[in-house]
Parts: sequence; C-alpha cells; structure tokens
Amino acid sequence: MSWSVIVIYTLIVLYLLTVLMVAFNIVLENRNPVRTLAWVAVLLFVPLVGMIFYLYFGVNYRKIKMFSMKGLGDMKWLQYMSEDQKQRIQKTEFLKKEDMKDVRKLMTLLLNNSKALLTRYNKVDILKNGEETFPAIFTALGRAKRFIHLEYYIIEAGELATRLKDILIAKAKSGVEVRVIFDDVGCWSLPKTYIREMRAAGIQIYPFLPVRFHRIADKANYRNHRKIIVIDGETGFVGGLNFADRYMNGLPGIGIWRDTHLRVKGEAVTSLQIVFLIDWYFVRQELLLNKEDYMPYKKEDGNVIVQTVASGPDSDWASIQQAYFTLINTAKKYVFISTPYFMPGETTLNCIKAAAMGGIDVRILLPHKSDSWLTQWCSRSYVEELLEAGVKVYWYQKGINHSKVIVVDGMMASVGTANMDMRSFDENFEVNLIIYDRNVAKNLAASFVEDMRDSVEESIHKWKFRPKRQKIRESVARLFAPLL
Repeated sequence: MSWSVIVIYTLIVLYLLTVLMVAFNIVLENRNPVRTLAWVAVLLFVPLVGMIFYLYFGVNYRKIKMFSMKGLGDMKWLQYMSEDQKQRIQKTEFLKKEDMKDVRKLMTLLLNNSKALLTRYNKVDILKNGEETFPAIFTALGRAKRFIHLEYYIIEAGELATRLKDILIAKAKSGVEVRVIFDDVGCWSLPKTYIREMRAAGIQIYPFLPVRFHRIADKANYRNHRKIIVIDGETGFVGGLNFADRYMNGLPGIGIWRDTHLRVKGEAVTSLQIVFLIDWYFVRQELLLNKEDYMPYKKEDGNVIVQTVASGPDSDWASIQQAYFTLINTAKKYVFISTPYFMPGETTLNCIKAAAMGGIDVRILLPHKSDSWLTQWCSRSYVEELLEAGVKVYWYQKGINHSKVIVVDGMMASVGTANMDMRSFDENFEVNLIIYDRNVAKNLAASFVEDMRDSVEESIHKWKFRPKRQKIRESVARLFAPLL
C-alpha cells in the first residue's frame, strides 16, 4: 500500500472521527430534535462541505457567554417597570373587560419573556413600499436636531445608500450626533470608502459582530436583522425595508418590492431607543442608557398601545415566536399572515393549522417568486398540509412580497423585521412592534386584502397534481428547513 493511499485513509478516518465528535456535541446541546438530526445528516452525507457549512452556520453559542454583554437588557429598572406593569394590567379598567382577556394574555407574555414595556400614547403610521418609506425617512432625518441612531441589516451601494450617507454627513457636520450600527454580513458588499467618508465627517459607524476568516465560525450564524431608526428620541422607524435600491426599484424578472414599514411617534420610540442602545453597548462598550438626553419623554397626542419586542441569541426566550404563537392562538375570527419566507417549525405550523381547523379564517400571503430559490421551494413544501387544514394560501403576483405582518381580528397586529422562520425565531437579532389598536389593525388588514387582489389563491386540487419534479424539489429543500 502506497504512502498516498495511507494518507488518504488516515484523513478519511480523522474526518469521520471529527464528524462523530461534532455530532455527539450537537446531540448534547439538546436542540430541537429535527434540527439536530438535520445537522447530523448534513455532516454525514455531505463530506467536508457539510462540516464547513456547520462551522459557518450551525455552531450554537446561545449557552456560551458570547452575548453576555448584551445582558444589559435585564437592567434592574427595566425589570422593575415590567413587574409593575404586569400588576397594572390586572387593574386597568378597559383591560378588565372579558373581550380583552386575550389582549391581557399577550401583554403579560411579552412583559415576562422580553420585558417589552407597554407604551400607551403613540401615533403609528403605516408606510407602504419604498415609495412611501424612504421619503418619510429622509424627511425625518433632515429635521434631526440632536441625534440620529440608525441600525440596519443591509446598506448596499446605490442611490439610496448614497443619499443616506449624504444626509447623515450633512447632519453630523451641523452638530447632530450620528451613530450607525450595520450588520457585517448583510453589508459585506458595502465599500470601505463609504464607511471612511462617514467617519471622516464625525459619524460613529461600526459593524455588528464583524466576521473575519479566523473567527468566521462563531459570528456568521448570529446576524443583526433589525432595521431601526431613532431621531431625537421623538420619531422612530421600523419594518422590513433595507437601504438597497431593490427595495425601491424591485428586482428584474420578479417585479416590485412589496414591503411594510412603520413610522412611530410617542412613548414606543423610547423602547426602540433601548433596543438600539443595548446593541450600541454591545458593539462599542459605551453606556448611554443612563443619559436622559437620549431617553426624552414626550407624550404624543395619539393613543395607540404598542409593545416593542426584541429577540435574539441573547434572549432567554424565543420572544417573537411566542408572540406569533399567542397571536394566532387567540384569534376568534381571522388571522392574516404576510411573510416572504415560511419555514415556521412544527410548533408554529401546528398552531396555524389548528386555528384553521377550528374555524378561524387563516390566510397566508407568500411571494410567487422569491429572491432565494432554496427558501422558496422550502416554503412551498408546507403548502399542501396548510391547504388540507383549511388555510387559504395566496401567491403574490406583482413582485416579491417581503412584508412581515400578522393581523388578528382587526384588534391586534405585529409588524417588524422577523420572518416566519426558525432563523428569525432563534438565530437572528430581530425587533417587532405588537400593536393593540383597531384602526391600525384594520388598516393593515385592508392592505392585506388589497394585496390579495394582486395574488392568486392556491387550490388544494390543483396543488396536489403539481409536477412530480416540483414535489421532489420541495421535499429536498424541506430537509434543509431546520438549517435555513
């Protein structure tokens, strides 16, 4: 036997031993069994590539103290306020009514799982697509007098990013404090000159969990998917739109970019500010939470009740997933779900199916064409069981539907950055607004119905007879669902 053959066999044995050790470690982590089996299968049946894929996306640092600095979210005053609000919920007159029981349940859940403080005096404006969102953002940025805090998953070179840079530089030169957090993976293509120009103008701009080749395994899996803007502590923006031209112009061959963003004024802006400042401390080790200048109280004329729910690998609970589960579970009439990616996990999936089988009008709006072929086929693998349970599935035809919206009974709604998938629930840093207001909820429902008119409803009979090659693609993609 030649030395080359011996070396090859030795490497194979070493690789298999490594795979077994990693697989054993995955099992000991006590993850979701489906996710565990999926990773073990990838390691065993996709040699080398599977190991690289696992090191890049699969390493679980949730129980390691990687995010210990982000524990500032558990500040004593925040704990005190959430405990106080839990008591007040039970005593507030309009919440004592029987028809508000489910609202009380969701409010209490979010105070428990994420200390999502209830804010009562807010004005919330729904912004449709880039045509409404970006002009509103740029106008508000132009009016900033004291500070701008901006946290984004994607800032991509183009007209929107250039305009953003120009406005921020102009405001910084006029004396406005500007802080920017960008996700290092989402902004991989952002030129270094873009960042240098901002810093030269006095803007504090820093990456979230920077990825380097020697540390790629422990950082690539936990991305900051949040899109937050806070201006002077008085105006806030949150939703699904990033600063990339496709969010305004759409995608060639697919169509428009359908998305939903919110402009908020009032107490809820302080909650968005808390999320940003905790992330800022994690990025820069600079504590600004105790400075009143960044936490001004301004009572807005509006009366929209809002809870701001942030979740991520630093959270004790999957807060947004629990919020989605509870929203769907409390529905009495209807649930409208708009999401670009649908890989909800068995618990949320069963909740959706149970609601439909219990007589609730459950409708899900998905893009007919997606910006990701793998997630598109994976999302479609769930359609048959949804249809069999009585869920109505719609394919949006005018372009890509990127909205992350849930509306329940015209009473409650969720809008934010989290998709209906396990990566948003477990791996990414996300933020959603839970809104308790009939007008806002009904307007979101009306927008959903309008999108339905630009969609095609799927038929169970037609879907069951789709081509076999399509079923195979869906089934193969479904195997990767726990990993996406």
